Amino acid sequence: MQEINCSKVEEHKKRIVNAIRYIDDHPDEELTLETVSEAAAYSPFHFHRIFRLITGETVQSYILRRRIERCAFYLASRKNMPVKEVYLQFGFSSHSSFNKAFKKHYGLSPSAFRKSAPESFHRISAEYSKNGQTNAVFSQYICHIENLLNWTKMNLNIKVTDFPEMNLAAVMSLGVAHVETSFNILIDWAKTKKLFPGKNVKMLSVYHDSFKVTPPDKVRIHACMLLDEPLQRQEGEVFPETAEAGKFIVGSGEVTLADFEQCWVSLFLWMNENRYSMRKAFPFEIYHTNFKEHPEGKMTVDFCIPINQ
Repeated sequence: MQEINCSKVEEHKKRIVNAIRYIDDHPDEELTLETVSEAAAYSPFHFHRIFRLITGETVQSYILRRRIERCAFYLASRKNMPVKEVYLQFGFSSHSSFNKAFKKHYGLSPSAFRKSAPESFHRISAEYSKNGQTNAVFSQYICHIENLLNWTKMNLNIKVTDFPEMNLAAVMSLGVAHVETSFNILIDWAKTKKLFPGKNVKMLSVYHDSFKVTPPDKVRIHACMLLDEPLQRQEGEVFPETAEAGKFIVGSGEVTLADFEQCWVSLFLWMNENRYSMRKAFPFEIYHTNFKEHPEGKMTVDFCIPINQ
């Protein structure tokens, strides 16, 4: 495959980010190569080649995977929502096409997947058996629920509060391994704007995919910086993003990076125990301190889950 000229890499990344955002903003529409490439300002031929080179997937493979994963999340987290309503919401036209695609991806039918998912499951992984078939398996809680709730009380201060709308500057990361690079790009941009360093700078990670249904190397995480005023246009890989106003469960604590998964699991468990339901928005982390500046590698973090009023 022909390599992309290095001088054009940044422009290509910017356009691919626009394409991915377009796909996610139109989950129930017919997304053809032509319509998505137009959003990225490419010809369909060049767009297909460049999208695959940057993301490692074809356009249609990416669209299908995203739709299946979003359906999986709703099947597991909103068990009273009819299956038909789930698959129609995310672009599947019939039960047969949805069932076939879902079973091929997870190794279970949608109904079996929903039945097997515990109320507060936190990860789905692929387990390969000797005959090569893939079975969707739900990992167990990090520890017994009672111990986990006790851990939560000792390590997180949990409250339910309202957040105003937040204006953000964002850089997309495709995969967990690239998050630090995305933050470095964002910080370099902020330095040119004299926004960093600063006393009241707030950095965030916004999760546009769930580890429950998306592999870590494909999860989209937006490295973000809170702005006083909205960013008017995209600048290189940095683009404007808005966190909607609303009610949130916020778990605050001084933790290490190794504690993050347990913080999220315990916070979602607390949400279910207290009869809250997650709103159709993205969870995020707000960082108040830098773990690199702490002798024990700890940082003060707010873990924020959007919930219905």
